[in-house]
Amino acid sequence: MEFENLSGRLLVATPMIDDGIFRRAVVLVLDHGPDGAQGVVVNKPSAADVGAVLPTWAGHASTPDVLFHGGPVATDTALGVVSVPGDDPEPLGVRHLFGSVGLVDLDTPPVLVLPHLAGLRVFAGYAGWSAGQLESEVVEGSWYVVDAEPLDLFTADSDTLWRRVLRRQPDRLAYVAYYPDDPELN
Repeated sequence: MEFENLSGRLLVATPMIDDGIFRRAVVLVLDHGPDGAQGVVVNKPSAADVGAVLPTWAGHASTPDVLFHGGPVATDTALGVVSVPGDDPEPLGVRHLFGSVGLVDLDTPPVLVLPHLAGLRVFAGYAGWSAGQLESEVVEGSWYVVDAEPLDLFTADSDTLWRRVLRRQPDRLAYVAYYPDDPELN
């Protein structure tokens, strides 16, 4: 089965994934190609302030100003995902991915980058799939693939994002938003 490029799309965990970091996760696919895919879980904030890990970036991340659990791969590294509005060239230290979304080199002095950003989210780790793995997981029913909206990545209310993304989908997919936390209580 041939898959379209999923970069810039959201993966929404189906109720089939019922534990771990991917339970009720919303993943923004940053890159998808024949060699695999990478993304970040956008709705799992941690309790750690960005400034505790990256002091020069303290107070600059979108609300809440905390590290997010980006996924199970390379959890000891930080990844900065930014929104750069407009059609201007990439600011120093930013690599454009799609739309207004890019990656920022967190070693770049914030003063050089911040005037160009509309949002910044810092992730500890990321989600990664080898060649064909993500496609297999979609086919087996682990993920719904849906369009992202501009504020999904930077929402201040990440706890309700899974439900909100599903509710805005057409037809039967919207009903999944009401799937109970504990199906045994249904």
